[in-house]
Amino acid sequence: MEFFIKTGIQPPPFAISHTDRLLLVGSCFTSNVGKQLEDLKFSVKHNPTGILFDPFSVVRHLRDALENKQYDPSDLAWRDEVWHSYNHHTDFSSTNAGQTVEKINRAIVETSAFLKQTDILFLTLGSAFYYRLAENNERVANCHRFPSQNFTKHLAEIDEIIHEFKQLIDDIRIQNPTVNIVFTVSPVRHIREGVVNNNRSKARLLEAVHQLCDVLENTYYFPAYELVIDVLRDYRFYDIDMVHPNYQATQFVFEQFRNTFFSAETLSLCERVKEVVTAFRHKPNFPDTEAHRKFLAANLQKITALEPQTSLVGWEMEKAHFSSKD
Repeated sequence: MEFFIKTGIQPPPFAISHTDRLLLVGSCFTSNVGKQLEDLKFSVKHNPTGILFDPFSVVRHLRDALENKQYDPSDLAWRDEVWHSYNHHTDFSSTNAGQTVEKINRAIVETSAFLKQTDILFLTLGSAFYYRLAENNERVANCHRFPSQNFTKHLAEIDEIIHEFKQLIDDIRIQNPTVNIVFTVSPVRHIREGVVNNNRSKARLLEAVHQLCDVLENTYYFPAYELVIDVLRDYRFYDIDMVHPNYQATQFVFEQFRNTFFSAETLSLCERVKEVVTAFRHKPNFPDTEAHRKFLAANLQKITALEPQTSLVGWEMEKAHFSSKD
């Protein structure tokens, strides 16, 4: 008896290894996957310039990185004693305009350098709805709770999304010709738009992404959206807000992600890495025992064995922890 629809995910003609550099850009779902990849000691950056939901904001942030754009205080907006960038997440906001700009520009410089070396670029789109500033019609990524009359809301056309991503990907491949690109659509429901409009939005994203994958080389689709909406299909897999997939759902999607993109060798290495990371987070009941000292020494040996295979990342915190005599 079958209780789940079979997804039939087709693996791409490449596999992720610990020698790859991975850049993930897009919605909060992107951050969830990125953090799990970090825990497994992949060389990964996820949303380095903030969480993004609409396709045009994703394009702008990657174009900023390509062009190494530098912001200045005139690009900021002030509200309630805090300086914000309409193009960036609140994490970059502060009470000092200079500090806000410095954080933004530092993130762009780091992203620019990483993008040129990225082996696989994951792009997760959350909503086809986006906002423009009423005063100048410029698109924004974040409204920062400014008055609603400051903005106009729009639903992106499929052709618009395709056009902007085609141009962006062409430009990325001038600087990084070998990069593989994977699109996903976030399963997070943007329910504030209403159920009908959320589905219209997701439908536009899905059609645009599939058309891009059909015409662009080395561009692929991973069905994160379908795994939650069509395979799990149950509100028990959502958080209390009935909008965000819960822990079980995100773990299920990540398991499918691993099975799709990881080779058998990488899966085996991940299990060894996970053992050490889990041990690092372990809180000992009796740290002054010989058994605990042997536990520390054993994990130091495991790190020594893992370092040559995970050379793009560091184990400094873990080594310091397992070397501790306290």
